[in-house]
Amino acid sequence: QVQLVESGGGLVQPGGSLRLSCVASGFAFSLYDMSWYRQAPGQEREPVVTSTSGTINYADSVKGRFTMSRDNTKNTVYLQMNSLKPEDTAAYYCKAAGRISRRTYWGQGTQVTVSS
Repeated sequence: QVQLVESGGGLVQPGGSLRLSCVASGFAFSLYDMSWYRQAPGQEREPVVTSTSGTINYADSVKGRFTMSRDNTKNTVYLQMNSLKPEDTAAYYCKAAGRISRRTYWGQGTQVTVSS
C-alpha cells in the first residue's frame, strides 16, 4: 500500500522556522523525484519546490528561505522552512513522481499557519 505521510506542520510566528517531513512507503522511494506543493484556502495548489531527475527548482517566493532534502535510507523527504511569512500559510503536500514509471502519489497534507 502506497503511503506518503506528512508531518511537522503547525502554528508559528512570522520569522520562525518549521521542518516538514514526508515519509514514504509502498514504493521504491529512491526511484522517485520528490516535490512539495502548497494550497492556501481559496487558491490553487502551487509548487513550492520540485525535483526532476535530481534537478531542484524553488518557487521564487521561497528561494533562500526553504530547503528540500531527502534521506533515501529513511524513505523521507524534508522541507526546512525558515523566515516564515504569513503568506506561507497553507496546507503543504509532498508528491512523488516516478522517474521511470511516471506514477505520481500525493500525501494528505500538513497545515502550516504563520501568524502572530
